[in-house]
Amino acid sequence: MKVFIQTLVLIGFLQVYNVDSARENSNSKVDVNLEMAEPCDFLKCSLPNCRCSDVKLCEKIQTEKIPQFVTVTFDDAVTALNFEYCDKIFENIRNPDGCSPSATFYFNHEYTDYTKIHFLWTKGHELALHSMTHGMGTSYWKEATVDVFLKEFGQQLEMIEHFAKIDKRDVKGMRVPHLQISGNDSFIAAKKLGLLYDSSWPTTRFTSPPLWPYTLDYKSVQDCPIGECPDASIPGLWENPLVSWEDTKGYKCAMLDACIHMPNDTTKDLVNWMISNFNRHYLTNRAPFGIYLHSAWFQKGEHYFEAFREFIRYLNKKPDVYFVSASQVIEYMRNPVEGKPFKECPRKHKSTCNAKMCQLRKIDSKDVRYMNVCGSCPAVYPWIENPLGLKITTF
Repeated sequence: MKVFIQTLVLIGFLQVYNVDSARENSNSKVDVNLEMAEPCDFLKCSLPNCRCSDVKLCEKIQTEKIPQFVTVTFDDAVTALNFEYCDKIFENIRNPDGCSPSATFYFNHEYTDYTKIHFLWTKGHELALHSMTHGMGTSYWKEATVDVFLKEFGQQLEMIEHFAKIDKRDVKGMRVPHLQISGNDSFIAAKKLGLLYDSSWPTTRFTSPPLWPYTLDYKSVQDCPIGECPDASIPGLWENPLVSWEDTKGYKCAMLDACIHMPNDTTKDLVNWMISNFNRHYLTNRAPFGIYLHSAWFQKGEHYFEAFREFIRYLNKKPDVYFVSASQVIEYMRNPVEGKPFKECPRKHKSTCNAKMCQLRKIDSKDVRYMNVCGSCPAVYPWIENPLGLKITTF
């Protein structure tokens, strides 16, 4: 009976991401020039540019001396609402080294406020790619080729630099919408775009102890609950796995939105549940603890946001817990040390944003979109194949 229930919950977990029926085993999209990944050789794979997939950090650092990283990540458009949430979450919070906390925003283009993107950047938060269009369901991403990923994520890079006035070299990571990776293709695209890491791949198997980030030089031991997962060697590209949470009945959920069996909607019960998930990291191997969510999750219950803030304050009382961005985790992974993880605080940027609100039309549907940008307005609403909105169209 328990196996049957677990099967139903896994199906429900996948349905949260609208996953279609499993892809047939096919190598039709695999680049024939790619070398297939071999089992990891711990002697050949060494830092700072190669790391085997493993639940251990390294032998030279005692577990209790490993800094516990917490990564708060938001998916989808950045709006005034989730901008405000981030401000309130980290209000009066400092890391043990005196540095400001950092969150990571995996944002897509449509409905994003590029002035808010700019100001998040000036505050030291990380901006990462989540595609131009967000696609048209999971099948779009499941069938996407390298060229599609290069357009969706490469053209988004152009937009970030142009409309948010952010140096695109500061954009280091990506997450595929719905966590629907496409075999090797999204990872190849990430490598071609010069990104440092991907964070699209959940694990339900390696949760206690959790899986540490690793590179894709060699074959990964990570399970593939959504699939299709990579099998090629993609040297130097880091994978920052999404270690699943457990709901109150022990079923796995890659993002908070996907947790089915929630505690009672009281601050105390919600905080205790969050702490129990945190302890699977903190009391085992200290692998980074990821909090993956959409800001709409805070509105699902009366006490969700209040409980989340209380949980952050609880963590902040610990002398070895650091709120960092996903790219900071990778920075640490390349040179792990005891205690204080970084030599200096992340660099903050001065604002260069001349904010402007633009009323635009989409070329395909002629729908009106309002778009806040830093600088001048585009001629039409930017979209894939026209990321800067340069085409003049008469409506």
